[in-house]
Amino acid sequence: MKFIFVTGGVMSGIGKGIAAASLGRLLKGLGVSVTCIKVDPYLNIDAGTMGPYQHGEVWVTEDGGEIDMDLGHYERFLSQDIPREHNITSGQIYQSIIEKERRGEYLGQTVQIIPHFTDEVKRRLRSIGERSKSEVVIVEIGGTVGDIESLPMLEVARQVGTENGVLFVHVTLVPESNTGEQKTKPTQHSVATLREVGVQPDVIIARSETPLSEDAKRKIALFCNVPPGQVISGHNVDNVYRLPLVYEEQGLGRLLQEKLRLRAKAHRMGEWRRVVEQMDGARQRVVIAMAGKYVENTDSYISLNEALKHAAASLGARVEIRYVDTEQFEENPEAVENLRGARGVLVPGGFGSRGTEGKLLAIRYARERRLPYLGLCFGFQLATIEFARNVAGLKRAHSTEIDPKTPYPVVDILSHLRDVKSLGGTMRLGAQPIKLRPHTRVHHIYKGQEVILERHRHRYEINPRFIPRLEDKGLVFSGVSPDGRMEVLELPQHPFYMATQFHPEFKSRPGHPAPVLRAFLEAASHTRAPVKEN
Repeated sequence: MKFIFVTGGVMSGIGKGIAAASLGRLLKGLGVSVTCIKVDPYLNIDAGTMGPYQHGEVWVTEDGGEIDMDLGHYERFLSQDIPREHNITSGQIYQSIIEKERRGEYLGQTVQIIPHFTDEVKRRLRSIGERSKSEVVIVEIGGTVGDIESLPMLEVARQVGTENGVLFVHVTLVPESNTGEQKTKPTQHSVATLREVGVQPDVIIARSETPLSEDAKRKIALFCNVPPGQVISGHNVDNVYRLPLVYEEQGLGRLLQEKLRLRAKAHRMGEWRRVVEQMDGARQRVVIAMAGKYVENTDSYISLNEALKHAAASLGARVEIRYVDTEQFEENPEAVENLRGARGVLVPGGFGSRGTEGKLLAIRYARERRLPYLGLCFGFQLATIEFARNVAGLKRAHSTEIDPKTPYPVVDILSHLRDVKSLGGTMRLGAQPIKLRPHTRVHHIYKGQEVILERHRHRYEINPRFIPRLEDKGLVFSGVSPDGRMEVLELPQHPFYMATQFHPEFKSRPGHPAPVLRAFLEAASHTRAPVKEN
């Protein structure tokens, strides 16, 4: 088993996750089996209780993990599922060590960071690699070199690096001055800090606005003790899926192969190149209004944004997402007319009351103006509430999450969670089976499949007590779980009006878009300016 450790310098958020995923794609192009692991130094057990402004979106795995969003990059670039255990946090490690200490497994020993913490992390890395049967395991270390909480994880990398078959890749920032000169000093200091903990990078990926100049490359090579050919330009690109091709053009794939002594079994980057060129070559523009509450930080919806790009590309189009803060509709209901320029309305997942009434106004606008609508998770629940209020006559219908005293709890907490006090890991999570109703729109979208598997992350569901009344008024629940939970709704007489309790974005891949999102964009691309129903 061989390892590639990916570290980051200067600042967080410079793209280590994309870089690690791109390395994986290069290796897959050589026919090498590969997997990725994200090691996070924070003390949370997982990302499930973090707000999106803290750490971006929460990625949901097939097996029900609520983990770091970088694992979403891994799945999209590698086109393979990544299990929850591939996100290791310091919180998990400390919890495991303390539980072992309490059971007496360390009797007679003083439990310390070294060797007990580092040994536990190394054990998990090797165990994951063995179970995945991967030739190369890419390990991204979260945070930035110099952070005090990252030091134990960097020590793990140093210890593993004393073995054969280990490569260190350092991703660092090369900013530009007002004169356009690329400044290498931040990179030099970052590498110096990394070397202080005993890690010498083999490859430096320089993140910059524009392609790295030869002068900057020579300086980095000289002061960071790395050959110039192992300093790689990781400059900004319009399409992040082009980055593996940028690396390939600089010989990084060949370098990985030589350094890790890998035997190439194939050269399959051509397929990836075709997908990228399909995305870049799209000309038609489809404008979608995303009505949410985390619109100031688009990382909150990164998987959905990427999934919309995948779906649009498959139609030969580009999607333009206009983020709409629905709180403005609550302050001024007439502002909902600002949705007029969009060709579709999408209400994504979310939690809490802020902006909820504004979302309901946006949903009503899409329904009455016959504008394509797609609701996901919370957007599914709100579509049900809007229909109950304005079509079924249940004027104060709501979710008990927002209004515990509503006389019409159309959306209520999952029955098995009523007495659960803990928040972490207690939702309905991961891939769940859904039975599709024959001869419905969703059944057609999924090409006649009787049962599909889609990923979930929710604590509330449609209250079965109100389903007969809603269906009597024309709402169709076209997808249901085997145990009777409502999963998909649609309005047959509407050009496109659909909502899902599941999150289709978590299974979308470049070249293999989520069927629901593709169908939504296809309808949006053919719609005209919205007009009000009589």
